[in-house]
Order: sequence, then C-alpha cells, then structure tokens
Amino acid sequence: MKLHSVTLHHIKMTLKTPFGNSLETVNDRELIIVEVRDDEGHTGFGEGVAFTSPWYTEETLKTSWHMLKDFMIPILKGQVLSHPSDVECLLKGIRRNPMAKYAIEGAIWDLYAKREGISLAEALGGTARRIKAGVAVGAAEPETMLNEISKRIEEGYERIKVKIKPSQDLSLIKAIRETHPSIDLMADANSAYTLNDIEKLKALDQYGLLMIEQPLAADDIVDHAILQKELATPVCLDESIASYDDARRALDLNSCRVINIKPGRVGGLSVSKKIHDLCAARSIPVWCGGMLESGIGRAHNIALSSLPNFTIPGDVSASSRYWERDIIVPEVTVENGSIAMPDGYGIGFELNREELERVTLTKETL
Repeated sequence: MKLHSVTLHHIKMTLKTPFGNSLETVNDRELIIVEVRDDEGHTGFGEGVAFTSPWYTEETLKTSWHMLKDFMIPILKGQVLSHPSDVECLLKGIRRNPMAKYAIEGAIWDLYAKREGISLAEALGGTARRIKAGVAVGAAEPETMLNEISKRIEEGYERIKVKIKPSQDLSLIKAIRETHPSIDLMADANSAYTLNDIEKLKALDQYGLLMIEQPLAADDIVDHAILQKELATPVCLDESIASYDDARRALDLNSCRVINIKPGRVGGLSVSKKIHDLCAARSIPVWCGGMLESGIGRAHNIALSSLPNFTIPGDVSASSRYWERDIIVPEVTVENGSIAMPDGYGIGFELNREELERVTLTKETL
C-alpha cells in the first residue's frame, strides 16, 4: 500500500442526551475522521477520539490534528506499507499521542482489508459473527439513571455500566440492585477514589458487580494492586493501560482481573490485538470500551470485539443510543442484545457523505 492522500475531517455531533461522569459532562462530541486514499483509488476510514479538553487523557482534538498533520502523515508519505502493523513501527519515534496514532492506523487497517477483499474483523483475526452489546449510563440523578437502565434492558442490552463517585455510589448501586437484582452490572469510577476509600469500595462487594472500572488514579497500577487484594469484586483497568507494556506490568503486579481495551487509548488496533493476546495467555478477560464514537469508530470497535478473548459485552451500543443520525449507513443496530458483524469489506459500513458534510466544521487534504 502507498498513500496518495489523507483528508482530515473535524466534525461535531450533538448527543441525544448529555453524557456525564465524575470528571466531565459531554453535550457535543467533536471528532477527527481520517480518510486515506491509495494510488488505486481505494479508501479507508479511521477516527480520532480525543476530546476537546484534556479531562480523559492529556491528548486533545487540537493536539491530535497537529500531530497527524505535522508529524505522522509526513512520516508515512511515500512509504510502501506491506501491512497496517508497519504503521506502529514507523511512528515509534513519536512518544505517546495514542489517539492520533490510532486515527491514521485505523484508517490504514480499513484500507488494507478493502484491498484484500476481506472484512476488518477477518484482517484482525476475529472469529465471532455476532458480539454481545453492553451500554454505559452516564451520571445523573438516581431516578433518571434507573429509568434509563430499565429502558436499556428492554432494548436487550446484556450488560449495564453506571458511573459512580464518592457522593453517589453505594446508595445508587443498592437502588439498582433492588430493582434489577440479576443484571450484569458494573461501576465505572473514572479515578474518583483513593486508597483512603477502601472500606467504601469493599462495601460494593455485597452487590455482585461484574467489576469496578478504574477506581484509582489514571496513571496508577501500584495502588490498584493493593486495592485488588482487598476486594472480592474484580478491578478493571482503563486509563491506566495506555500501552502493551502497561498491560504487562499491571498483570505482573496483579493490579486487576479485567482489562478494558480502547484502541484509541492504547495507540491502535495492532497494539489492541497484542494486549488481547497477552490477556488471553494470562486468562484475563477483556472488553472493548467506548469513547462516544461516531459510526466509524464504532465499526472499528465491532471488528476488534470479534477476537475470541472479548468475552465481556463492551460499550458498543447502537448508533441511535447517542445520535439522531450517524455518519454511516446502515447505522449500527442491536438485536436481541447483540450486534451482527457487518457484511462487506473493511469496516463493512459506507460513509454517509451528506451527513458527514453537514457535521463537518473544517477539513484539510494532505
């Protein structure tokens, strides 16, 4: 493969309802859609999932755009790529910036699969024809959250994730369990706790949670190891896992019993697959986390989730969960609690050019 051009689309999509957690409330989602084209006219699409402010990680949409335009795309210019994994090696000299790396690498994975005449799932080595769908319920008033949980269960979602924080945790989980005693339920803390809160976190053990996601600091694996020894509930790491080596060290320290793999957070699909394989070898289940993606990023997550060790339903919800209208056709749908692998080559969805133009703030072709 040799890239002929790369187009960066800065888009802004309005969420149906605001999505809140312990750190931020998101009303509008700005994203970068990366469109790559080769010399033969094939196209591939990727998505930059950094937020506009550095609340989740230090990376932002503007820094991703800068890194893509001024460093990553120039490095890839003129390169003949035999496989998408070449991108990881070529960009190795650029420290961190995983979301920008994923944006261009994901587009090249899509391009590669289309050139090979296979689906992205097949290109990654995935085998599942359907994946179980989970859903995240943002922080809000308890009654509002309970109503949404009931609605999502009626829609067939097989795993519910709720956002917790020290001011809204035990009472919320208790209320959910009283209403829905047997659902697969997990709590996401987004680093809202410290080791001083061990007793409060231990009190959650009685509610049979699937896991507690990222309870402690975003860059920590040491304190999480201390916490996991005290908890019966599995700890899942999210923000703490920004690379393959982070995952390896966390498993060596017994810092968690589950890992959330987000390709944008770890720097691409190639790294995601390596972390998946490592966790499979250590008998650690994984699941695919969501970043409030458009249909492009959602399609990449669906393909990644077809790998065999993604045994826990991920945050791969229907397009209609977040958007009045997505930028792909057909849109992602959930049927009987699962999502079917799309037919077709690459990501298996077509770009809705009209909708893309409508939500585009600016674009640049390099």
